[in-house]
Amino acid sequence: MHAKVVVVGSLNMDLVARADRLPRGGETLAGDSFFTVPGGKGANQAVAAARLGASVAMVGNVGDDAYGLQLRRALEVEGIDCQAVTACAGVSSGVALIVVDAASQNSIVIIPGGNGLLSPESVQRFDALLQNAEVVICQLEVPPATVAWVLARGRELGKTVILNPAPASGPLPADWFAHIDYLIPNESEAEALTGLSVNDLESARKAAEQLRQLGAGKVIVTLGAQGALFVSEDGSQHFPATPVKPLDTTAAGDTFVGGFAASLARGLEEGEAIVCGQRAAAISVTRAGAQPSIPYLAELAE
Repeated sequence: MHAKVVVVGSLNMDLVARADRLPRGGETLAGDSFFTVPGGKGANQAVAAARLGASVAMVGNVGDDAYGLQLRRALEVEGIDCQAVTACAGVSSGVALIVVDAASQNSIVIIPGGNGLLSPESVQRFDALLQNAEVVICQLEVPPATVAWVLARGRELGKTVILNPAPASGPLPADWFAHIDYLIPNESEAEALTGLSVNDLESARKAAEQLRQLGAGKVIVTLGAQGALFVSEDGSQHFPATPVKPLDTTAAGDTFVGGFAASLARGLEEGEAIVCGQRAAAISVTRAGAQPSIPYLAELAE
């Protein structure tokens, strides 16, 4: 299989509870509903890229448990190449504990499980996938050393390298930036990476300019209802969001990243790829769950 998009990252089973509001510290709340659904930023982005028109391969780890089998099967159903999805003995699969409130905001706790064992060596075993890729995507739910290796290898191979710095808790290592073609943070991630407060277009532009000065090729700051801001050597461009009534924002950012990457792999130019990612993300927030919320390419034309 010729994988135009290779995603190196996390696979999690999302355990989702819905309640009127998020609990405070020490508080027990009665919830409205509970369900399990395949997730993880890496797997979500792989599903988004596949549904939105790309040939996709996933590189990652699961545990040797029932969740691991379900996570792999969920990707295979989408036609994603899973030869590099490895079951690790003696550990659980990654799990995300998610509470979603009535305003569609969420609070998430991640248990890495097998994701924490994804080493540079384990990715290197599947280097042929990277060699055959056009676009390589990473996030931050696997060990930093692995992300660093993949970014550098993607640059060495001349691929289009995308980093979605999520979840971000602070600045990125300085030597990562030169390997990144597209850095795609949301507001809170842009804040964590730069130390600047990001709450509108101007502050997003300042943060993006700082990230470019650090060496990132191009920066797309996703701003939820405010759309997305694209900053490159040619300046900045704002892409307004499609107005929707959100139900669940889980995986909206992943849908954008996967849709953007798939569009690049399909030969669209940057602006068209951003719009495609935005349209897909707008649809996703009107649906519940992570991977179930991600639309197919045909839906974007409706």
